[in-house]
Amino acid sequence: MRLAFLLFSILMLSAPARAADPVKLAFVDTGNTGRSVTAEALARAAIEKAHLSIAVISRAVDQDPYETTPEPNVVTLLSARGIDVTAHRSAQLTANDARHSDVILTMTAAHKAKVIALFPDAAAKTFTLAEYAGGPDVEDAFGKPMPAYQAMLKQVEAYLAPALARAARTSKPANMP
Repeated sequence: MRLAFLLFSILMLSAPARAADPVKLAFVDTGNTGRSVTAEALARAAIEKAHLSIAVISRAVDQDPYETTPEPNVVTLLSARGIDVTAHRSAQLTANDARHSDVILTMTAAHKAKVIALFPDAAAKTFTLAEYAGGPDVEDAFGKPMPAYQAMLKQVEAYLAPALARAARTSKPANMP
């Protein structure tokens, strides 16, 4: 993980200066209780540490109103990294979210297809996290034992440095929605 942050820092030092407005990045998965929560939380920590001009949210493409809190294994793994997500509550991706996001990163190709089906105008800015950072789709750990969650977290961590570096290079004029 330290190597990823070191590489990320080097990339950021060589990145061109950005406008004042942050790049708006949405992480999307099925229920917004596992993978997208993990990606948002880890991204927030990395963004704060590197002082990046990126704002992040996480959303669901199929929110279950009865399952709104983060999965216990996600809470445990992130807590071990000093990140508290217990206050998080899942939220459905809305047209407003899609319109205002500069980049939408989904955890799988199926999520990407659903986002594009729901919001066709967002097609050009919707990618799988794997496409954006390079690698296979992020595996779903829901309902599986802790090793599956550890593997998911490791996969998300590996993708974040290149994804945030790419998002930070996204050209965005000041005062543009």
